[in-house]
Amino acid sequence: MSVTDPINITEARKQLAAIIDLVRAEHEPVYLTRRGRRVAAVIDADDLAAIIDLAEDMADIRAAEAARVEMKETGEQPIPWEDVKAELGLT
Repeated sequence: MSVTDPINITEARKQLAAIIDLVRAEHEPVYLTRRGRRVAAVIDADDLAAIIDLAEDMADIRAAEAARVEMKETGEQPIPWEDVKAELGLT
């Protein structure tokens, strides 16, 4: 078994422990197939957490860029951080 070779779900059930050991050691997903089509993947939990963190960071970057574009289009000015803290009762 190799991380690059997809494995059908029936076989994956029989080899689950070995698949988990493989993805933890290799840090590559193992794709599971049903009727020859990829339907799922087994991935190391720490790798998944890192991917989720990166996706959240990317979403924040895109939201910030969209806000900058909107501010440019509308002519709005950014709200100073001190004003935001005061409004939230953080000062």
